[in-house]
Amino acid sequence: MFFIHRPFPRSLAYWLLSLFALLLFLSCSQAEPEIRYGSLELVYYENGGNPVEQFSFFVLPRDDDGIEDLEELWLYHDWDGLSWQLTSKDWISQTIDGNTWIGTRAIAREDDTPLPRGQFRAVLVDKGGSRAEQFLAFDVPPDREREFPLLTITGNRYRIDSRYPEQNLLAYDNEGNYLLSIPPPAAEGEISALGLPSQAESLSLWSRDPARSVSAFTDIVPLRN
Repeated sequence: MFFIHRPFPRSLAYWLLSLFALLLFLSCSQAEPEIRYGSLELVYYENGGNPVEQFSFFVLPRDDDGIEDLEELWLYHDWDGLSWQLTSKDWISQTIDGNTWIGTRAIAREDDTPLPRGQFRAVLVDKGGSRAEQFLAFDVPPDREREFPLLTITGNRYRIDSRYPEQNLLAYDNEGNYLLSIPPPAAEGEISALGLPSQAESLSLWSRDPARSVSAFTDIVPLRN
């Protein structure tokens, strides 16, 4: 018996290859990123008596492919034509109540002039180019509503002068590395009452008004004058 070999039609082969590629594409996850919540907090830094503004900017993302699939996070102020870009290499992550937030505490203008107010836009981009965005409103007045807080250390005592509702003392080692944050038991008292670790060499004051999304950092003050 003889069999006649017939060439496989190129059009059919191309169709089967295309079908296989389509099925492979559909089998892969097509999850798009989502911004579940966005946060902007205005932070004043004492800066030697010439306070400057920075934003603490974080979003709570969701991506069924995992947070590793996220690649870029942008903050836009469309009215002023400003934008700030973060990548997965330079944003910081923090976990609160089991939820992982990503962002930065260092949104600022290059010339340290005040940041704009009004409407901002957060944009999250994954490795496949899919995007999610959320609008954020920030309407704190351009001028500080409170005097800048003051941290004074004299001998073995500290004193806090602040009109902000929440206070935290931040401890640093002799190289300026952050150690921990401590809610002070009182506006003034003995340094020993703070329970600082032995490597603590200096403190700064972080005063906050969570309801207004505003806070202020004093310059670092050495524990030993």
